[in-house]
Amino acid sequence: KRWGSAAIRGPHRQANKDTYVTESSFSDLGLAEPIQRALNTRNHIIPTPIQAKAIPELLNGRDMLGIAQTGTGKTAAFALPILHRLSQRRGNNDPRSPRALILAPTRELAIQIGEEFRAYGKYLHLRQAVIFGGVSQKAQVNALNRGVEIVVATPGRLLDLMQQRRLTLDAVQFLVLDEADRMLDMGFVRDVQKIIATIPKQRQTLLFSATMPAAVAHLSADILTDPVRTEVTPQATPIERITQSIYHVEAAGKGALLASILDDPALSRVIVFARTKHRANRVAEQLGKRGHAAEAIHGNKSQGARQRALKRFRNGDARVLVATDIAARGIDVDGITHVINFELPNEPESYVHRIGRTARAGAGGAALSFCAPAERGYLRDIERLIQQRLAVIGEEPPAMADSGRRGNAPRGRSASPQKRPRRHNPRNRKRNAPSAAHAVM
Repeated sequence: KRWGSAAIRGPHRQANKDTYVTESSFSDLGLAEPIQRALNTRNHIIPTPIQAKAIPELLNGRDMLGIAQTGTGKTAAFALPILHRLSQRRGNNDPRSPRALILAPTRELAIQIGEEFRAYGKYLHLRQAVIFGGVSQKAQVNALNRGVEIVVATPGRLLDLMQQRRLTLDAVQFLVLDEADRMLDMGFVRDVQKIIATIPKQRQTLLFSATMPAAVAHLSADILTDPVRTEVTPQATPIERITQSIYHVEAAGKGALLASILDDPALSRVIVFARTKHRANRVAEQLGKRGHAAEAIHGNKSQGARQRALKRFRNGDARVLVATDIAARGIDVDGITHVINFELPNEPESYVHRIGRTARAGAGGAALSFCAPAERGYLRDIERLIQQRLAVIGEEPPAMADSGRRGNAPRGRSASPQKRPRRHNPRNRKRNAPSAAHAVM
């Protein structure tokens, strides 16, 4: 059975180059010669809009709240001016006291930021360390003992090493919070506040993210000083080059639907998102049994297992990566043709980050989502956030069609909100009848 193959294949047209073309080139921005050389080595000539807007302000020392969609070059937007200013201010600081600190919410994102700093600073000889949990701290401590000027870290491991007095932050001049909305979410805010309390107030502070809810923007006011707000595209609006579609399907039918869709060779490199670690493992396992090479990645995997899974996915040994939302922020793999939401996220902002894994660097892509009856409330929230309705493949439930799904309604709750799926609670397993969700993949 075919499942709307035209929509699945996504856009084949050439992406609109005007999205990324700016009037300036990197050579016009006044960056140090070694950085220009590194840019030329990577064939980076024209800055993206977020880079063209942010870099001059950051070179002037301004604090910044930067909002840009994933895949628009946010990392270079803050890495390049920090590297430039560090190269102009060489000093004999305490080897355990970095001058630049970049905080990231996930291990994968921290690793990728570190790789970008290393590539852009290859001719500057600035020492750096990437710090994250899930692995032995020995190599990270050794790097700190050799002396570092740049530290990229996740908050938990950084606090651990600070408590062990392996490093101090009293020489930090540049502080970056990447994926700031998640970083300042309630799960991270206390750790971030503890870290910031140890950093000198005389510093340059940058917050970058693809989304910035009003409540988090208010909280960021306590961290930033007279910031410049740089917003390249409307908040949380998915990249226009992504073809977005929705399937209305019973939970028990999602497994068969996914397997059928993956029979199409046009889906050459795919990320499938699930809400739970258990479901991600089960989907990957069942796909493997059906002949689709798949790897799972989530927080319960060791760092080594996660890196091996990513390597297999990047190399093409695994065509499908099944992930929880930990992978939505930070995994930057070239050539992802499709993102499939096996389960809709319960936070509409996460939908934006998920689908942003495709359509990177000017390419097109497609995002397919599966919506079970219990997830229709999540769908309404997503459409309200992105201010558009997702194209329906197959039949649309009468109730959804009659209501128009209120896709263009103002932000806020629906007039008659759908009952949301219950959060998983192991204590309910015995007294609840087996659900269709446990029968799929």
